[in-house]
Amino acid sequence: MKVKRVLISQPDPGSEKSPYQDTAEKYGLKIDFRPFIQVEGVNAKEFRQQKIDILAHTAVIFTARTAIDHFFRICEELRITVPETMKYFCISESIALYLQKYIVYRKRKIFFGNGKFEDLMDSIVKHKDEKFLLPLSDIHKPEIPKALDKSKITYSKSILFKTVSSDLSDLSLDKYDLVIFYSPAGITSLKENFPAFEQGEKKIGAFGPATSKAVKDAGLSLDIEAPTPEAPSMAKALELFVKKNHKDNK
Repeated sequence: MKVKRVLISQPDPGSEKSPYQDTAEKYGLKIDFRPFIQVEGVNAKEFRQQKIDILAHTAVIFTARTAIDHFFRICEELRITVPETMKYFCISESIALYLQKYIVYRKRKIFFGNGKFEDLMDSIVKHKDEKFLLPLSDIHKPEIPKALDKSKITYSKSILFKTVSSDLSDLSLDKYDLVIFYSPAGITSLKENFPAFEQGEKKIGAFGPATSKAVKDAGLSLDIEAPTPEAPSMAKALELFVKKNHKDNK
């Protein structure tokens, strides 16, 4: 079966140039975007149940812009004024710069890594006397708390937002030859929205080992996997797969 129509289970990049665009044009693909999951913030009641005093902390660790948004949202809802002395440790410079949406950016209180948490740990360890707050999603990488525990960092983990399945009741999967997933939560959404789903000849792609495992655990066949040495991105993996698929189906 020649792949002609692809569904990417992520938001439409909009005006930005999609990394899939060249492959779509070269092989005549129709690529649609539809997020299978969405993020919802915990409410004030749910936050209070965690028994966390934000003002008892002197520093916050941010691993995503979403965490920044929900941290300041919950502070506003609870009428908490974040002191100017609060320090911020961000996993990348772009996330650090996003703080300007909420605070006056001062280099002396903002620290950032190069995109990897282990690099940010160097700055955290240098300030290990701080009391850190770690805002996270209900679905998060356990490596981050483990790294803090290993270095004996004093911190509180707070769930400020959660990943839930999108409503896909208006979506017809039958018209797609290939569906690409980026997280295990996407597979959960697939099962919740389409409990009678049967793969048949439909192809499935997965980005990351956890997503690939979720596909297999769901009893589905995995046709495209990334990252790999040949395909460090899903866009490249798709290009290689479609190239071979079209060649085999000539």
